[in-house]
Amino acid sequence: MQGIVPLLVVLPLVVAFGIVILVQVRVLRGLPVILACFAMLANLIVSLCLLGVQVDPIFVGGWGPAKTLGIQLTCDGMAKLMLVTINLVAFASVLFATSYIRRFTKPWLFYSLFLLMTGAMNAVVLAGDLFNLFVFLEVAAIASYALVAFGCESEELEASFKYLVLGSVGSVFILMGVAILYSLTGHLNMAMVHEALRALREAGPVGPAVLLAAAALIAGLALKAAMVPFHAWLPDAHPSAPAPISAMLSGVLIKASGVYALARIVFSVLGAQSEYAVILISLGAASMVIGALLSIGQWDFKRLLAYSSISQVGYVVLAIGVAAHVVSGPEPNRAAAGLCLFGGLFHLFNHAAFKSLLFLSSGSIEQQSGTRMLKEMGGLTRRMPVTSFCCRIGAMSIAGVPPFNGFFSKLIIVVALAMAGYVWLSALAVAVAVVTLLIFVKVQRYVLEGEPGPKVAAAREAPAMMCVGLVILAVVCVASGLAMVFLREQLFDPASSALLDTAKTITMGATP
Repeated sequence: MQGIVPLLVVLPLVVAFGIVILVQVRVLRGLPVILACFAMLANLIVSLCLLGVQVDPIFVGGWGPAKTLGIQLTCDGMAKLMLVTINLVAFASVLFATSYIRRFTKPWLFYSLFLLMTGAMNAVVLAGDLFNLFVFLEVAAIASYALVAFGCESEELEASFKYLVLGSVGSVFILMGVAILYSLTGHLNMAMVHEALRALREAGPVGPAVLLAAAALIAGLALKAAMVPFHAWLPDAHPSAPAPISAMLSGVLIKASGVYALARIVFSVLGAQSEYAVILISLGAASMVIGALLSIGQWDFKRLLAYSSISQVGYVVLAIGVAAHVVSGPEPNRAAAGLCLFGGLFHLFNHAAFKSLLFLSSGSIEQQSGTRMLKEMGGLTRRMPVTSFCCRIGAMSIAGVPPFNGFFSKLIIVVALAMAGYVWLSALAVAVAVVTLLIFVKVQRYVLEGEPGPKVAAAREAPAMMCVGLVILAVVCVASGLAMVFLREQLFDPASSALLDTAKTITMGATP
């Protein structure tokens, strides 16, 4: 199994550049869509095959004693969870795009950029060294800048430019943090930097340089994750992008480039220290509340979904921050920390499914009706039954209605926060869940029920392949809630252990 891990990066990148060559041959111009779907399906199958299999670190171009130095690919439990999440959403999105993207010029360019972004995200979660983490963060970001502007209208270009500027600021902070850690430790490999920082902590108080590096990394990655107050780019980028890209941005990109990288840096590189944990808790709580409040007054369907993404990702970062704070205390409570991580990572996976489903549903509705405004919709249950049914499942999932997946992950987070001693944060999470429920009651009332507006009177069901993409994600929203125990054993416990086991080498003084 170890030999197939690089395929997750190599296959989409090769197909992405191969598409650019193939379209130069007239008789082969129909192949890009087939190749893109094949590459995403192959990546999903490889990701699933890796579950439950022990995969040792891979050293690309290894040199030195026993060839244990090189560009490291790490496929631990956390990486496997992210690989399944990324490639599942990517497969559903590319199926949806086969019909949706026909209304744009140069569909082949869309597929090439899409594969480039997906391959780079896979590389981000597999990267075992800080520099390659940064490099592939940038590759994914550059592809996403172009995809946000793919429609080439003024709205798309403005949103893409704002995203480019703020994304570049975040990249500068990340590179600065990596450079400082390299100057302090002489290493870029995450495990080696981790060990060097542990030695520095054992020798005495940590100097300001480590704190500066941590601040730069957390700030840069918080901007990539669109955490409050670094969220200004997201409400414009998500609505402006084509629906499959909105699904990828909200479903996986802000998680791979932001949340995953934050968790990996805080636990596996810096060590789960209380000062970093407090920052994550503050960012998570602020994003959870402010994102929900900002989404209440939105009448543009995709903008409402964009603001709610900030709120839902806040749940994940809050749970991860509390886990880091609990495990860094004088009496580390691994059980409470593990439950917090289980809830946070479960919600990360669930949010990828139901938010991607909602963004694809909004794209289907916009294409068939010609509007994104809630007040201009209505009565779509009768006109677009498949899309409406899937949209309703996504809305109930994000609102936390049982037995859908969002209910279970939110409940676990609430219980875990209370178990860890953060009762007020637990109450805050419940309050935000109630606000989210009200928001998506409004969505169902104005989009699916009532009398249709004049713009949607002639709306018809979306093409078959768009419906297939929706149905896949709708099934995941239902099945992941019902199969929570199985998923915990196969996905979430190994991911939690991957973070906690590396964190304790610094916080508890254990050896790896």
